[in-house]
Amino acid sequence: MIKKAMILAAGFGKRLKPLTLKNPKPLLKIGQETLLSNTLKFLIEFGVKEVVINVHYLEKQIVDYINKNQFSIEITIVKEKDNILDTGGGILNAINYFDEAFLCINPDTIWNTSYIKDLESMTKEFLLKNSKCSMMLVDKNKSFDRSFKGDFNLENYLINRKNKNLKYIFTGVQIIKPELFAGINDKVFSINKIWNKLIENDQLHGFESNIDTFLHVSNLDIYNKLIKIKH
Repeated sequence: MIKKAMILAAGFGKRLKPLTLKNPKPLLKIGQETLLSNTLKFLIEFGVKEVVINVHYLEKQIVDYINKNQFSIEITIVKEKDNILDTGGGILNAINYFDEAFLCINPDTIWNTSYIKDLESMTKEFLLKNSKCSMMLVDKNKSFDRSFKGDFNLENYLINRKNKNLKYIFTGVQIIKPELFAGINDKVFSINKIWNKLIENDQLHGFESNIDTFLHVSNLDIYNKLIKIKH
């Protein structure tokens, strides 16, 4: 079982302005939970014991929030001090905290118990296939935000981008082996750099979520709709 995870929480949340001018996106609330607390509780329910959280924008608010709230999980904060490092660079900056496969998760998704079974099944497939990286995908037609265009196709657990009719979108959780970041000299880069290389070699695995509706805080309009239905 996977015991460590990383939460990506360094971003500026530009699509959520003006709410994110004074508040980091992970601390925005849906119902009674912040996006960050919802993600932490999901990881705890899954069985994760240690989590690394990268921070940059309005980092002090996130650090203070973690310190004031007692979560039943070991939390390490990794600061991106001078510049934000993007998704891939952010993971690379914290890679020394991981010596085996770990979860990497985006708090923008409204994670709930329904994803636990999906993640358990994805973990089993990851281990069975000795994967380097496995992403949880969802059919774009299940998204609450209907503006999402497909990013990937999925065939026999392998992810590709072979045609224009891309059916799937990334839910925001993946399992990664640290070795994927070995030898990378770039400090600032997107995780897409690693995904693309794996896709070229037919090595990027995917797992389709069975979630009924994919809820993701993608922009201000969607956030305002979600807080109404989750109130």
